[in-house]
Amino acid sequence: MKYRQASKKLATYRKGIADLREKMRATLAETEPEEVRDYEFSTPKGKRKLSDLFGKSHELIMIHNMGRKCPHCTMWADGFNGIYHHLVNRASFVVSTPDPPAVQAEFAKSRNWRFPIVSHDGTSFAVDMGYRDKDGGWLPGISIFRREGKRIVRLSDAGFHPLDDFSTVWHILELFPEGPAGWSPKFKYS
Repeated sequence: MKYRQASKKLATYRKGIADLREKMRATLAETEPEEVRDYEFSTPKGKRKLSDLFGKSHELIMIHNMGRKCPHCTMWADGFNGIYHHLVNRASFVVSTPDPPAVQAEFAKSRNWRFPIVSHDGTSFAVDMGYRDKDGGWLPGISIFRREGKRIVRLSDAGFHPLDDFSTVWHILELFPEGPAGWSPKFKYS
């Protein structure tokens, strides 16, 4: 297939993806939010409730991160660091991991992360939100919460996985005919 032919075909596929996203937003608009309890998290400055994480906003973006041992979660968090100031202009943003606060703080400093991080260790938060697998392992993803008076509701969520929509790296590598070609994120590159 000639390059220009392929380019037109790919543009049609991308249009199909945009149309599908519109259908997904319509489904979200029709979805009844899920009420959640006011979980308590650990931070280097002590305990904080889910309701506290909203700050002045009535909406919260919560990243479910598997912690410092996961290079994929680290890559996602590195990407969020770059767009953090854009996101917090719309809603509060926080990353939740199973790591203890001291470990989180040290790892975040080594990565120059600017966003807040909380620990859900010792709570049922990850399980209740669906981010723990049947074998007890952590799962990565994102949840969107809204504070409605004293109620907290989850509006939506999505799991993370290689080649997903939540890391630009995958989309750029998908532009190669062979895709990522076995590439995987690392904590450091030489």
